Amino acid sequence: MEQHGKEGLVPAKPAKKAPRGMRAFTVCRQADETGVSGEGIIAEGVEWGDGGVSLRWLTPWPKGCIVYWHSMHDFLSVHILPHMSNGTIITFDDGEQTTYGTPPSKEKVSPE
Repeated sequence: MEQHGKEGLVPAKPAKKAPRGMRAFTVCRQADETGVSGEGIIAEGVEWGDGGVSLRWLTPWPKGCIVYWHSMHDFLSVHILPHMSNGTIITFDDGEQTTYGTPPSKEKVSPE
């Protein structure tokens, strides 16, 4: 069995198998049009080096689960883009942040 030093065990960016390393991210909803996930940080995820995405919904058991998509685009097209009124913010651990849509105003309008 080949022995590895500590440096050999650190995750690296394999040149041919994965063009970049993994990136962690959070999914924050400013509103929840369906009432299922809630508001605030609702999921934690990883975009893998090969482009796949794993996500852990933070909804309490038994509704919370871990899911996998083949790409970020697949995840966005199912859970983010159809719900633009949620004002979803995806923030990666490297600081990149994207906001999708705009949540409705929470200000109450008083009748005249």
